[in-house]
Amino acid sequence: MLNRSLSVCLLIIIASAAVAQTPPRTPTETTRAFYSMLREKKYREAFAMSIYQPAMEGLSSQEFDDLRPDFDKMAQAIAEKLPAAIDVSGEQISGDSATVFVKVLDAEGKEKIESAVLMKAGNAWVVGDKESLEMVKKAGKKFFFEARINAHHSDVQDMMTRISLAQVLYSQTHNGQFGNLAELITAGAVPKDIEGVESTGYRFQVNRSADGKSWYATAEPVQYGRTGRLSFYLDASGVRSSDTGGRPLSIKTN
Repeated sequence: MLNRSLSVCLLIIIASAAVAQTPPRTPTETTRAFYSMLREKKYREAFAMSIYQPAMEGLSSQEFDDLRPDFDKMAQAIAEKLPAAIDVSGEQISGDSATVFVKVLDAEGKEKIESAVLMKAGNAWVVGDKESLEMVKKAGKKFFFEARINAHHSDVQDMMTRISLAQVLYSQTHNGQFGNLAELITAGAVPKDIEGVESTGYRFQVNRSADGKSWYATAEPVQYGRTGRLSFYLDASGVRSSDTGGRPLSIKTN
C-alpha cells in the first residue's frame, strides 16, 4: 500500500514538473494561436490570450450569445484575409512589447503585411497593448457592447451617405424622380441587406413624397442601448443624428 502511494506521489511530481517546464508561447506562437482560435470560433479561448479577457470574464451566457453574431463576423473577416496556415514574416521584441508581422490578403486578394501588437502579462504574451488593456478593464463586460454600438453608428452613417448618393444617381435616370427603398435596392444602388437588421442593428426607411420630387430617410436602433443609441435622419441637406431614446428623430421643416 505504501509503495502504491509513493508511486502516485511520484507521478504527480513528475507531471507537475513537466507542466512547470513547458515554456510560454513566443509572440509569434501566441499570434498564430489567437487567430486560429478565432477562425475556429473558440472565442473564449482566443480572448483569453488577449487584452480582451477582462471583458469576457463578466459576461453571462445570455450576453455571450447576444454578442456571438459580432464575434462570428470577426471570425469570418479573419478567415477571408488569413490563409489556413497563418504565415508570419517575422517578429520584433522590445522589453515587454512585441510586434508580429503577419501575411494577409487584401480585398483584391493581394498579399500584404499587417502587424499584430502584443504585450507581456506576467510570464505570457497576450495580443494587444497596455493602453487598450486599461480601456478594456475600465469598461469591463460593457466593452464589447460599446464597441458594437460605435461600429453600428459608423455603419449607419456610411449607409446614409450611400442612400444620399443613390438618390442622386436614381433621379438622373428617372426624370428627376427619387426612389423608395425597394426601388433603390432593385436598381442596385443600395444593398439588399438594408431591409434586415442583422448587419447594422438598425431599421432603415426611405420615405418619398407623392410627386417623387423629395425624400427623406430614417434609421433607428433595433434595441436601444444594445445595437445603438443614436437615431438618424437624412434628406437632401445632409444627415443628422441624436439620442432620442430609440425613437425616430423628428426634424422640423419650414
